[in-house]
Order: sequence, then C-alpha cells, then structure tokens
Amino acid sequence: MLQEFKKFILRGNVLDLAVAVIIGAAFGAVILSFVNDILMPPIGMLMGGADFSNLFINLSGGSYASLVAAEEAGAAVIRYGVFINKIINFLIIAFSIFMVVKAANSMQKKQPAAPPAPAAPSTEEKLLGEIRDLLKKSAAK
Repeated sequence: MLQEFKKFILRGNVLDLAVAVIIGAAFGAVILSFVNDILMPPIGMLMGGADFSNLFINLSGGSYASLVAAEEAGAAVIRYGVFINKIINFLIIAFSIFMVVKAANSMQKKQPAAPPAPAAPSTEEKLLGEIRDLLKKSAAK
C-alpha cells in the first residue's frame, strides 16, 4: 500500500496540481491585497469617499456608524460591500489566469498537421490497372 501511495504521489499530475494550488494561493493573496489596498481606495474616493468594505445593510433596526460597530454589537447585517470586493477579486484573478493560459498556449509549438492519407484509387484507376496487368500477361505468353 505504501508503494502504491508513493507511485500516486510521484505522478507528474499530482505534483503539478500541488504546485498549482500553492502558487494559486499566493497569487490570490497578492490579488486580494491589490484590490483592497490599491484598487478600491481610488474607486471609493471617486464614489464620494465610500469604503466598500464598510458598506452594509443593518437588519436589526439599530443604528451603527460602521460595520465593525454593528458586528461588535451582534447586529444582523448584510455585508454587501465585502461581497463587492470579493467579486472584483474574482474577476481580476479570472482575467489574470486567462491571460497566463493564453500566453502559455501561444508559446507552445504548434504541431504540424499530419499529411492527409492518400485517397483510395478511383474506379477508373482500378480498371486501368487491371487492363495493364492483362496486357502484361498476354505479352508474356
């Protein structure tokens, strides 16, 4: 059983997947920081100073100055600003991965197409071949 596990782990696909997961997690952290720390502050400023991560709908009826205050009070809230940030994160990550895959596909060498198989001889060619063979036989006699 240990040998089977070792064989499974050392397969190229499993190692590639492990590397992809680790790099993906690191890439996700970089994109999260990019969205929260670089992209969203100017967008919030353009929208009148709105901090997307602080946008929420209070369901409990009380009045709270910030999302943190509402959560500390235990109020039920819909954190739609956080959701907007997550959607932007997803879109940026998806676009980045799309561009990486597109670049990788363009760098791969295109395999030359195999030459087409010769077409089967037509009926006329077959008949001409038979006539040739008959003429060779009759000339040999």
